[in-house]
Amino acid sequence: MAANGVRLNKYLAECGVCSRRDADKLIEEGRVTVDGKTAEMGRKLKGGERIAVNGKVLHAPNEKKVLAYYKPVGVTCTEKDRHAEKKLSEFIDYPVRVTYAGRLDKDSEGLMILTNDGDLIDKAMRGANRHEKEYVVKVDKEITEEFVENMQAGVWLKELDVKTRPCQIIKEGKYTFRILLTQGLNRQIRRMCRAFGYEVKSLKRIRIMNVELKGLKPGQYREVTGEELRNLYRDSGMETDRDRHDRMI
Repeated sequence: MAANGVRLNKYLAECGVCSRRDADKLIEEGRVTVDGKTAEMGRKLKGGERIAVNGKVLHAPNEKKVLAYYKPVGVTCTEKDRHAEKKLSEFIDYPVRVTYAGRLDKDSEGLMILTNDGDLIDKAMRGANRHEKEYVVKVDKEITEEFVENMQAGVWLKELDVKTRPCQIIKEGKYTFRILLTQGLNRQIRRMCRAFGYEVKSLKRIRIMNVELKGLKPGQYREVTGEELRNLYRDSGMETDRDRHDRMI
């Protein structure tokens, strides 16, 4: 820990608990304690404190880990849904605590990036960075050229009071298309399709930035390493532990 202390929200992110933004929410809600006392916003740590979230004591941050995970249909990402039958945390058997960078709704499947690096989560989730995500979508009726053109131009989503960014769509079959997005609004693709009278029958995310789903089956994960990991960090405007080590020697 730095000699002049590290902010509590940054420490929580480094432990892989959540992003810094979500760490602030945890602190504000009184769910974080330092040496048994409820933490205050902006708290700086000197080192050696006993930090707990929801009563569970945290351990010092480990080496940064990044996983590519194939989320099956029916699994809920958020821990806040107490009524969810299947939660993501119950399906990840990994020795280091990791959390997700960008969720998928319960009815969708495909690639998720899981990591204990809170800074990477912040970078990957920030819509302003316009990171590419690619999906394969099947709808309930035949795809027309008009539908493709309207979707690509950007769609006004009345319920969210926002127009989606222009995107790229590749028609793959009578009812199937690929879509490349650079933002991640709530249930965005389903809302976009519904705006033109289409219902999504299946939705699979197959790529996030340079990380691809291929090779994984539902419920499986793999570690992101080597050049793939370096490219992920570099595209996020960051550097890996290895890059940092090489720069310092």
